[in-house]
Amino acid sequence: MTAQITSPMTSHHVVLVEDEATLRLATGQTLELGGFTVAACASAEQAEGLLDRDYPGVLVTDVRLPGRSGLQLLAQVMAIDADLPVVLVTGHGDVEMAVEAMRAGAYDFIEKPFASERLLATVRRAQEKRDLVLANRRWQAAWLQQPDVPPLLGQSAAIERVRTLVASLGPASVDVLINGQTGSGKEVVARQLHAASGRKGHFVAINCGALPESVFESEMFGHEAGAFTSAQKRRIGKLEYADGGTLFLDEIESMPLNLQVKLLRVLQERKLERLGGNDPVPFDCRVIAASKVDLLQLSASGAFREDLYYRISVVSIGLPQLSQRREDIPLLLAHFVQAAALRQQRPLPTWRAAQMVRWQSRDWPGNVRELRNVAERLVLGIDDDSTVVADDEAGSHHLTALLDAYESMLITAALQATGASVTLAAERLGVPRKTLYDKLKKHRITAGRLAD
Repeated sequence: MTAQITSPMTSHHVVLVEDEATLRLATGQTLELGGFTVAACASAEQAEGLLDRDYPGVLVTDVRLPGRSGLQLLAQVMAIDADLPVVLVTGHGDVEMAVEAMRAGAYDFIEKPFASERLLATVRRAQEKRDLVLANRRWQAAWLQQPDVPPLLGQSAAIERVRTLVASLGPASVDVLINGQTGSGKEVVARQLHAASGRKGHFVAINCGALPESVFESEMFGHEAGAFTSAQKRRIGKLEYADGGTLFLDEIESMPLNLQVKLLRVLQERKLERLGGNDPVPFDCRVIAASKVDLLQLSASGAFREDLYYRISVVSIGLPQLSQRREDIPLLLAHFVQAAALRQQRPLPTWRAAQMVRWQSRDWPGNVRELRNVAERLVLGIDDDSTVVADDEAGSHHLTALLDAYESMLITAALQATGASVTLAAERLGVPRKTLYDKLKKHRITAGRLAD
């Protein structure tokens, strides 16, 4: 199975380096009240053993320290992992030096004396960046292990239900019907089910709408040598090739009725006869069918065989439209943009916060596939209105806008799911109640309005 994605609000960690004991205690308490697990250190030497490429949090360090300085610690961290956020705490006279440090890789700096709200806001943004970086690394690692299994991305309640069904149904031997609009990810779910099944055979995908009736039997069941003029040697069909694996029948609603009869017989018996042959050939494959329409309604009108419907739909999985899980759009877009940038060998693009708002309010008739196309155009320097994105229109960096929008959607969904109870929503999100109140204020979300 593909690695799961951790929500940006479920894992908060800070290594704090401050040599002054009183300030170290006060800063650590502020961070802990903000929901962070804090490892407080009096020196850079004490902190260095806590930081590695897998560290899931943020480094907050004073610049001026006894022994190794905060800048030297920054250089060491950048050598270990340039994506590990480092927040520098500086004195009044160190601002120019801190700006240079940011050019060297520091995430941000805070000037003493600082307000607790300023500290928490900076460290939370840094933590969110770290979460996204580590999530992307997990996706990439999963691709390397199973490059043919695309990830099932999202944290919305709708996609979590799908992920739960995949995990429970994957090892089962039952046939599955996946319902979903065009571009909603039906083949992604089918490949996830195959990966979770433990079956060692092939994943064989067939687009039923693209399979001409004249070659249906040959393609599906195979043929013997001499079965027809051009059949010079035996050919194994798709069903036989899927033996020990999974057969994915996409757009099954478009299969002609006379072909449905032939397919039904073979699926019932789990035996086939190659075209031109007489010997039955047993096969053992899991059948996953996909449709963008209601097959039961289609069968009621006589356009689809009812007996085939019940054969392929032992269990059904319904996929949500992208417009029904808008909170997943920032995460999906970040993933698609990174994948496109790697594939096209281009830099990551930036976009305005207003663009993310527009994307999250669109209907997306093409669903996730349409969003992926938007990501491709962004990487190519063309926005979704088919106009070149000018450098001076980029505004705030896309990551901050992306995560702010994602966080706001997560909070709103949690409040709606808990009847606008801040206490229950905080538990659901895994953050202290005070932190959630801070985030409600930050995003201008009024919990009472969501209770209606």
